[in-house]
Amino acid sequence: MISKKYSGAKKRTYDRLIETAIEALEQGKEISITELSDRTGISRATAYRYFPTKTDLISAAVEQSLSPIFLWQSDKENVEDRINDFLAFALPQMLKHEGTLRAALSLSLKQWADERSQLTEKTKKLVRGNRKEILTNLLQPLKTQLSDELFDKVIYSISIIYGSEIFMVLKDIWNFDSEQVIDLSQWIVKAIINQAKQEVQDELNTES
Repeated sequence: MISKKYSGAKKRTYDRLIETAIEALEQGKEISITELSDRTGISRATAYRYFPTKTDLISAAVEQSLSPIFLWQSDKENVEDRINDFLAFALPQMLKHEGTLRAALSLSLKQWADERSQLTEKTKKLVRGNRKEILTNLLQPLKTQLSDELFDKVIYSISIIYGSEIFMVLKDIWNFDSEQVIDLSQWIVKAIINQAKQEVQDELNTES
């Protein structure tokens, strides 16, 4: 995690800045580096050294919020059990920090709009690529059962389910509560994996 770069007084300063930022984001408030400085009483020059841009701040807030997910591991070989357990653990953590994740989505959309309208030529993009590594490791037991193309298709499909984007559909449009979000996510992932396995079986039946 980012905070591990620091120790002693620097880590305490970092923790204070990031915790204050997350608190504001969870309340649905936007926060700039200047506002963060004012809230914490830490000088603007110092705050900007830790977070030169808003992208740096939001990225750090997301990483801090989701750090338990990055550390999650499973020794189960059955991929359905692994993904079920993972979603049961990860989605509540994401829902707990929904405000921070929505802020990341908002920033990503703004960067797209600015770039599209050519308001900015070069913007430091908000990179949200942790799910690639997480899902690849999580679904590793499927690697030997599927072709590379089909394995990638499963990861691409599940990456739509595992992410804060699902909140915008299930919570904002369908008014799901957290338990319903988790339950449907697990059901969709099971359907994706079953479909991939069925395609393998259909191909074997065709060959025979």
